[in-house]
Amino acid sequence: MDQSPPSPTPQTPIRVLIADDQSLIRRGMSLIISAEPDIEVIGQAADGAEAVSMALALKPDVVLMDLHMPVKGGVVATREITTQLPNTRVMVLTTFDTDAMVFDAVRAGAQAYLLKDTSEAEVLDTIRAVHRGESRMTPQIASKVMDQFRLLANQNPGARPQVEDSTPVSSPEPDSIHAKRQSLLTDKEARVLELIAEGMSNKQIANTVFLAEGTVKNYVSRIMEKLHANTRTELAIMTLRNKQD
Repeated sequence: MDQSPPSPTPQTPIRVLIADDQSLIRRGMSLIISAEPDIEVIGQAADGAEAVSMALALKPDVVLMDLHMPVKGGVVATREITTQLPNTRVMVLTTFDTDAMVFDAVRAGAQAYLLKDTSEAEVLDTIRAVHRGESRMTPQIASKVMDQFRLLANQNPGARPQVEDSTPVSSPEPDSIHAKRQSLLTDKEARVLELIAEGMSNKQIANTVFLAEGTVKNYVSRIMEKLHANTRTELAIMTLRNKQD
C-alpha cells in the first residue's frame, strides 16, 4: 500500500487587476507580473470607471492603480473599490508624487504608494506585501501625508478634510488622544511603531530589532488594536504627527 504523503496543494496565485490609461504600461506590467508563479493578471482597465466595474466583476486581490486617468480619476476609483470590496487591496503606481495627490490616495484607502521609476522587484514585493495586509509607504511619502494633515489643521482647525470629489472624510483625532493611546505601548511596541513610521516592512523591522518576522507581525497587530488603527499607514501618520507637533 502506498504510504507516500499527499502532494502539496499549489498556492492560489494573487489575482491582480491593472488600471492605467497607457497601454504600454499595462502590457509591460502584465508581462512582469505574469512571469511570477504566485501572481496572475486577471484584467486590464484603461480608465478609472473601467477599473471600478472590472474590480466589482472580477473581485481581484490587488488593484494596481494609476492616479491620472480619464473618465474617472484613480483617487475616486480607489475609494469606490475599497468601499465596495473590503477584501481588495489597492496599490498606487503612478508618476505623480505631489503632496495633495499622495494625501488623497492614502485617504481614499490605498494600501501602498509607489512611483513608476520603482524597480520591478519592489513592485512585485509590494504586491505580495499588500496582499498580506501590509501597507507600504516610504518616509518621503509619509512626510507628504503628514504635511497635508498639518496644512489642513493650520488652515482650518477642526475642519473635515476634502478629497478629490469633495466627499467629506473624518478629521484626524486630537493629538491628546493619540498621545494617550501611545502611552499604552510597551517599549518594544513603541520601537516597532517608530520603524513602521520610517516605512520599514515587517522583515526589515525584524532584522533591525532582532526578532522573528512572525513576532513582529504580532507586535504590529497589537499596536493597531491599542491605537485603534486600521492600517500601517494610519500608524505612520499618527507617529509622524506627534513627532512634528
